[in-house]
Amino acid sequence: MHKWSATAAAVVALAISLYNFAQLQRQPNIDIALPHLFRLEKLGSDVRFYVQPTVSTKIKSENVEVFRDARIQLTPTGTILRSKRPTFYWRESVAWYYDPTTDTVNNHWSSDPAPFIVSQDKPQQPSFEFRADNWTYRAGRYEGSLELLRSGDRTPLTKRFCLIISEAAVNELQNPQPPDQTIRFFRNDLPKFASSGSSSGCYRRDTD
Repeated sequence: MHKWSATAAAVVALAISLYNFAQLQRQPNIDIALPHLFRLEKLGSDVRFYVQPTVSTKIKSENVEVFRDARIQLTPTGTILRSKRPTFYWRESVAWYYDPTTDTVNNHWSSDPAPFIVSQDKPQQPSFEFRADNWTYRAGRYEGSLELLRSGDRTPLTKRFCLIISEAAVNELQNPQPPDQTIRFFRNDLPKFASSGSSSGCYRRDTD
């Protein structure tokens, strides 16, 4: 009886070890969470779009995920459907800091656009600066997506969102007051827009 018990325990221990090993070898299940805040800036003929997602894995794995590129798209809809669609590119990553002398949040260069790694013990919050040259936005609704391209020709990861730019936001972005405060905030969690029907989850200028 003792021998059979020891054998059974050994088999169970081996099965658990094999299961744990198999789990560790699995590809990480990556999740992208968008922030509640986007930043939009108009400088000359360029538009800069700033977004800082959280990229993490849900399962325990010894493997890592390598992301080689990031892309963002904005597609005009509704009344601005025929307007020009911007072509954004990942220009660089930035870091944000608060300047108490001017009571503003500013940014400086953090890293070049380069591949980054995500593992269970190393989630990432890259702060992307995307830029579109020679584009002017119009007031209306845009359907957007953030796409992260993975190595090995694996399927890209995509997170979709909607952005509403009001006439007041267009005027403020193009003619900022004071003139040196060119960045404007757009949020998707403002209580005052919670009952806006199909647009309730869209990003809007925080002062609209």
